[in-house]
Amino acid sequence: MKNNYLYREKKIMTMKTVTEMTGLSERQIRYYETQKLIFPERTCSGTRRYSFSDIERLMDIAEKIEDGVLTREIRDDLYKRRKKVLIQETKRL
Repeated sequence: MKNNYLYREKKIMTMKTVTEMTGLSERQIRYYETQKLIFPERTCSGTRRYSFSDIERLMDIAEKIEDGVLTREIRDDLYKRRKKVLIQETKRL
């Protein structure tokens, strides 16, 4: 299970790969980044790198936006989910 998590979280894909996999434009993906909905890593040269989890999140974001959900609402939901996960992890320790 831990290996599956590491696999999904490893940020190895370029913007081009992500656009091909999601059907989203580079502009859309960069917008989601500015809205604090997605957090790619950057290489020394500034190239964005994404994980499989990022791709899943991007697909979820795009679907919600298509359904009329505001980016602010998506961001609030993401923060609530992240806070819940952090609380659960803290309880395990």
